[in-house]
Parts: sequence; structure tokens; C-alpha cells
Amino acid sequence: MNTLNRRRLWLAIGWALVALVVVLSLLPVSQLPDAGLDDKVGHLLAYFALMAWFGQIHGARPAPVLALLALGAGLEVAQGLSGYRDMSGFDMVANASGITLGWLLTRLAPGLLTRLDARLP
Repeated sequence: MNTLNRRRLWLAIGWALVALVVVLSLLPVSQLPDAGLDDKVGHLLAYFALMAWFGQIHGARPAPVLALLALGAGLEVAQGLSGYRDMSGFDMVANASGITLGWLLTRLAPGLLTRLDARLP
């Protein structure tokens, strides 16, 4: 894998995306913005973005895949325990599908972030 000159920046952006997913996953549904997407599509896109981002930083290794699967499952459990959100196995399937697609992108197009990083001043 090539070197990222701004690795800390890219990691900070990735962790900000994780924080956004956590907040949106734990807010009451009534407080969520209407993105005009089906809930499952939203899950798929969110976890695709997370896996694609961290996959560009860490490569197509098992650790980001397992960490994101655990994050998705943990947030579903937290939703079930919240009293105002429901735990959904279908959401977990959508999360896993997004992670799989992000992993595939990482395998098929590694180094996208490295090329962007090299072009920045």
C-alpha cells in the first residue's frame, strides 16, 4: 500500500463519519432528517462509505470489516435497548451488504485515496 502524506487527516475524517453514523443511529426517528431514501438503502450507503473510506486507508484487511460489522450489530442492539428505536436484522443485512460492497471497491480500486493525497498541495 502506498503512503498517505495526510494519514491523520484521512483518519480524522473517517472517525467523524463513524461518529455521524453513531449519532444518526441513536437519535429518535422523529429527529432524523428526511433524506428521501429507503431506510435499508441508507444503511447500505452509510456502511459502504465507512468501509470504502477505511479500506482506502488500511487496505482490504479483515480488521476494518470486522470492526464495522461489530459497530453495526452493536448499534442495532443499542437501538433495541433504547426504548424509542427498534433492533432490525434487516438493517444488519443492509449494513453487511454495504461493508461487502465497500470491501469490493477497496479490492478493485486500491489507492484511490493515496492518489488524491498525492495531488493535494
